[in-house]
Amino acid sequence: MINRDTLLCISLAGRPGNFGTRFHNYLYDKLGLNYLYKAFTTKDIEAAVKGVRALGIRGCAVSMPFKESCIPFLDAIDPSAKVIDSVNTIVNDDGKLTGLNTDYIAVKSLIASHRLDTNARVMIQGSGGMGKAVIAAFRDAGFRDVIIAARNRQRGLALAKQYGFQWQPLPEGIAAEILVNVTPLGMAGGSGKQHAGVQRGHGGPGQRRV
Repeated sequence: MINRDTLLCISLAGRPGNFGTRFHNYLYDKLGLNYLYKAFTTKDIEAAVKGVRALGIRGCAVSMPFKESCIPFLDAIDPSAKVIDSVNTIVNDDGKLTGLNTDYIAVKSLIASHRLDTNARVMIQGSGGMGKAVIAAFRDAGFRDVIIAARNRQRGLALAKQYGFQWQPLPEGIAAEILVNVTPLGMAGGSGKQHAGVQRGHGGPGQRRV
C-alpha cells in the first residue's frame, strides 16, 4: 500500500519498457519493502539526476543512452562503474548519489561462484554496453584467452584493443570452453536463433552449462 513513507525508485531509459517496472514492484511486494518503481525517460539527463537528489528518490536504474552521460552529475563512482565508464544504477544515500554497474558486479560474482577456470578459452558474443561489462569482468577475474565475436567491426575491434583480447566477426568455428551471449536475444527485434546465457561450450569434454 502506497503511503507517505513509500520510497520511490525509478528508471531512466531512452525507451522505457514495462518489464522492469513489473519485475521490481513484484520483488518489492514479495520482500515486504515499502517501495514503488516507475519508469521514466528524459531529454535532459542533468536535470533528471538533480531531480533524483532533490526529490529524495532512493535509487535509479539507468539504461541507454544515459549510462555514460549521467556520470558527470554524480557525487561518487563505484569501482564497478569506473572500470568501464558506464553506470546502470544510481543509489541515493541522503543526497549523495553513487553510480554503480551491477552488470559488472553480477558477472564477477558468477565467475567466482562457479569457480570458472581462468585458463579456459572464453567467447563473448556481442559488443554493446552489457558486452563491455562482461569483457571487463572476465579480464579482471584473470582470464587472458578471450575472443570477442561481434558483427560490428568498429566496436568489436575497439573492445579487443582496449582489453587486450581477440576479435572475430562471427562466432561460427570458434572452439571455446565458456560461451557468453550478450546480444539482444529475447528483446524486441532480437534473433531467436542464438543461445542465451553463460555456458560451457564445445571446447572439450567435461563441459557443463553455467
